[in-house]
Amino acid sequence: YPTLTWADIGAIGWLVDGAAIMNQVPLQRCSYGPYSRAMVRICKEESFHQRQGFDIMMKLANGTPAQRGMAQDALNRWWWPALMMFGPSDKDSVHSAQSFAWKIKQESNDAARQRFVDTTVPQAEYLGLSVPDPDLRKNEERGGYDFGEPDWNEFFNVLAGNGPCNRERLAARQKAWDDGRWFRDGLMAHAEKAEMQAQPQAAE
Repeated sequence: YPTLTWADIGAIGWLVDGAAIMNQVPLQRCSYGPYSRAMVRICKEESFHQRQGFDIMMKLANGTPAQRGMAQDALNRWWWPALMMFGPSDKDSVHSAQSFAWKIKQESNDAARQRFVDTTVPQAEYLGLSVPDPDLRKNEERGGYDFGEPDWNEFFNVLAGNGPCNRERLAARQKAWDDGRWFRDGLMAHAEKAEMQAQPQAAE
């Protein structure tokens, strides 16, 4: 997805990294030791990104009307991709059963998504911003929020490599590879020269 303004950096930190944290914190208790231990450090870093993103959004939301508009626009564009960060709905998740059996996964996709919405909507209200979901309703009975379904066609289309910035991303990777060829060639030439210089010494 494109980042159009500085507000996108705030929204990504607040929402996308916030969703990542909710996915990753339970993984600190997963059955695979190296993964669970690595998640401790990763979650600390993601927490910094999330706080930084929220701080950016708060500054913009309390700024000029134009800045406030930037913040709302970024929230409008990043809300649904953030919800998609939790993966497909439980009924369409083909790997969840195995992940639960191996004790890698601790929480279902839909449960984690619900927890994210229940946590994040009050934060948006604190900022004075509106969550772009016409189906969003406070559920007084359970103390959380009911919300609409993400566009799962868009989700699976992005997974298939047809995201709005996918071609640009791949082109940038290819350009970086091509532009770095001179450096790789230099490393290979240096290694070959060092090997040739070492051969007479080995013969002696």
